[in-house]
Amino acid sequence: MFDVKTVSMEWGGKTLTLETGRIARQADGAVLATYGETVVLCAVTAAKSVKEGQDFFPLTVHYQEKFSSAGRIPGGFFKRERGATEKETLTSRLIDRPVRPLFPEGFYNEINVIAQVMSYDGETEADIVAMIAASAALTISGVPFMGPIGACRVGFVDGEYTLNPKQSAALEDGRLDLVVAATGNAVMMVESEAKELAEDEMLGAVMFAHDECRKVVDLIIDLAEKAAKEPWEIDLSDNTADIKAKLKKAVGKDVAAAYKLTDKSARSNALNAARAKAKEAFADETPQTQMVAIKTMKKLEAEIVRGAILKDGTRIDGRKLDQVRPIEAMAGFLPRTHGSSLFTRGETQAICTTTLGTKDAEQMIDGLEGLSYSSFMLHYNFPPYSVGEVGRFGAPGRREIGHGKLAWRALHPVLPKKEDFPYTIRVLSDITESNGSSSMATVCGGCLSMMDAGVPIERPVSGIAMGLILEGDEFAVLSDILGDEDHLGDMDFKVAGTENGITTMQMDIKIAGITKEIMGKALEQAKAGRAHILGEMTKALGSARTELSAHAPRIETIQIDKSKIRDVIGTGGKVIREIVAETGAKVDIDDEGVIKISSSDISQIEAAKAWIQGIVEEAEVGKIYNGKVVNIVDFGAFVNFMGGKDGLVHVSEMKNERVEKPTDVVKEGQEVKVKVLEIDNRGKVRLSMRVVDQETGEELEDTRPPKAPREPRGDRDGGRGGDRRGPRRSGGGGRDGGRDRGPRGGNEGGDPGHMPAFLKDD
Repeated sequence: MFDVKTVSMEWGGKTLTLETGRIARQADGAVLATYGETVVLCAVTAAKSVKEGQDFFPLTVHYQEKFSSAGRIPGGFFKRERGATEKETLTSRLIDRPVRPLFPEGFYNEINVIAQVMSYDGETEADIVAMIAASAALTISGVPFMGPIGACRVGFVDGEYTLNPKQSAALEDGRLDLVVAATGNAVMMVESEAKELAEDEMLGAVMFAHDECRKVVDLIIDLAEKAAKEPWEIDLSDNTADIKAKLKKAVGKDVAAAYKLTDKSARSNALNAARAKAKEAFADETPQTQMVAIKTMKKLEAEIVRGAILKDGTRIDGRKLDQVRPIEAMAGFLPRTHGSSLFTRGETQAICTTTLGTKDAEQMIDGLEGLSYSSFMLHYNFPPYSVGEVGRFGAPGRREIGHGKLAWRALHPVLPKKEDFPYTIRVLSDITESNGSSSMATVCGGCLSMMDAGVPIERPVSGIAMGLILEGDEFAVLSDILGDEDHLGDMDFKVAGTENGITTMQMDIKIAGITKEIMGKALEQAKAGRAHILGEMTKALGSARTELSAHAPRIETIQIDKSKIRDVIGTGGKVIREIVAETGAKVDIDDEGVIKISSSDISQIEAAKAWIQGIVEEAEVGKIYNGKVVNIVDFGAFVNFMGGKDGLVHVSEMKNERVEKPTDVVKEGQEVKVKVLEIDNRGKVRLSMRVVDQETGEELEDTRPPKAPREPRGDRDGGRGGDRRGPRRSGGGGRDGGRDRGPRGGNEGGDPGHMPAFLKDD
């Protein structure tokens, strides 16, 4: 019934298996990829015809994680997989970016690639498996795909490169989390986060990954030899020679002159005029010819720009190949934010803000690995006015999510440890102008805004975007590329890092890959550019501010013994709620006894801290404390001190003179100062007010004469003697020198019959 084809190999200590012919047989290509116990199904379908008038390639990639693959039920109200999460969006981009350039120019059939995680083992990351499955499905589908590609993840631990480490452990145990996609001949895509790696270490990781990708490419070719469908017959012949000649004659000089204008708006207006003139030249042609002329016009523009760069090193705005545009950086740009900056590089500009929050502001992530929390967020917005256009303004698209994550990876490695800076950090980048890399402007502006907010980052981070013009054996690497140089060039290569090394690197190739020589040249040129940008950033702010903004919350952390946690929380949370309500500070406590107290008012923090310390600290005999009367009884008053402890001030310890009733001295809720006189073996505390100055809190001299030492029970001189059969008490005797006690209940100095047991005389 099934014509199943399977290939396998040992790779990175696990078995990688590709299977086709059993599942999704109506798709043009479907592959079930298994690595360890992680399984991804990828199905490819392609339209057999092109919509009339279509002049672009509609490739759509969808990556989806099934919660059932990890034995989990989705959280939330709906209990099913819904819109794409950030990770799913980023993985869809990981698949799209390396395969898109491998379709021939002029192929406009719609293609749909859907990768679904069917099983997840908790160790093998599904994104790499999905990239391999997509490459294999495209390769066997028969569509004109000039692959296959391989993909892998690389870590760097103790100076050694590791293949396919668990993603969460890649940076916990080492210094690198790198994803590479490549054909057998060249690298197509790089995505990474690193802990300040040197350029040669990063280049070595990419080359290591390329060698491993070749093994996957060979495996996919083995599968294609067994199961590939017949290749499509398509007509991609180039009949544009006559059209190009006509265009050159009509607008060639106009296009060349337009690209000599350094101002983006002026250049854009001149190019629009040239394109309108080109349309007029083909007004009498068929709609099909007119569409081809429009595409050829773009090729003509690229040819003029690329030729000028390779021939005499002339860039669109007149800069040298390695020259960075003028930079202006400002810190503290906005008055009420916790931290802000305005970063402008040429015609690219970003307003970045940093907001500090408490633990309850952390982002909850519900993924295959279970619930997790992120205390660092970076969000990127790209409104249409930033490029002078009218367009959609709303929820972020895939591009915005991808650019924000790239900047996140650049800044994440230099953040302080959570125990040193227990804040939730959100960086927001609003792009207000764009002509070049706005993601790298976000890195620079975001770094400055965090420093302005007082985030003690290890070192400042800067970023730069590099470009490439490649024609045969000739190439030119461009620093700080313009938007037009990006569109008309062959590479978009972004590098960010500190003065000590690289924190992130991203590369996308529009041709069939680049060589080690080109990548090495780009890395060295990028290093010089980053250093220059860091110098300009330092002029605005050289290091993180030592004081937080007056509008930012303060967080103080204290550690208590785990056995005291329930005392701080109280029954049903009663105590901790009371602390929050009374002081106004937020209080968070974890299972390890770490307590974070936060408020924008330092006095609230101090009040909550003192309350908690009072609960967990042990009272000391002889020490004076502030307290509050919480209950008045006939024989004294119970005073709450140290937050969670109560002690008794006996009526005889309220004043040095006789007190008839406790209510003559104190009222419930009254603030008093008390000294600890005694703590018995059951933890009961006896307090005194009379030996403490209630105004200053200073200890007073005890003027009351000390009590005579009591004799032990038994034979007492003048007492019961040895004859226990005599009267228990006599009118005036019983104790040598003792007082006439009279009837019970009438004793001078208080009624010992109403005293707590732990305060009664023996």
